[in-house]
Amino acid sequence: MLYKKFLSPIGMLTIFSSGKGICRIDFENEKSSLEGFKEGSDFYIEECIRQLDLYFQKKLKNFDVRLDLQGTEFQKAVWEEILKIPYGEVKTYGEIARLIGKPKAARAVGQALNKNPIPIVIPCHRVIGSNGSLTGFGGGIEIKKFLLRHEEVEV
Repeated sequence: MLYKKFLSPIGMLTIFSSGKGICRIDFENEKSSLEGFKEGSDFYIEECIRQLDLYFQKKLKNFDVRLDLQGTEFQKAVWEEILKIPYGEVKTYGEIARLIGKPKAARAVGQALNKNPIPIVIPCHRVIGSNGSLTGFGGGIEIKKFLLRHEEVEV
């Protein structure tokens, strides 16, 4: 279980590999727990860095790095649905709730997104409030705005 830091246009990211795939990406403003991980790299980390670099150069719109998702079945369902939101588009929490067959679970969708371990790759920045508001984001609202503007979404 390894981690490596990557300097991106939105600050330092820490990318974690379980050995089975990418299991976490932390923003520099988050307290990263390195317990159980050692500094280093593997194929998954290097591929994730390569794809993130291409994304920030506007040369990649769809990530295909292997993910090792750890979470509840509900969280995984939400994250899998978020992966389907195309580059440059947004959906609301309510839309995601309806798409996973839980139309009254918009708030629970928000809680699942709050636990998203792999932001950017699992593009929770593409989920907004029903009134168009930019609600919470692990990296902060300014980073969410940056990512949406990067994808040419009006914010």
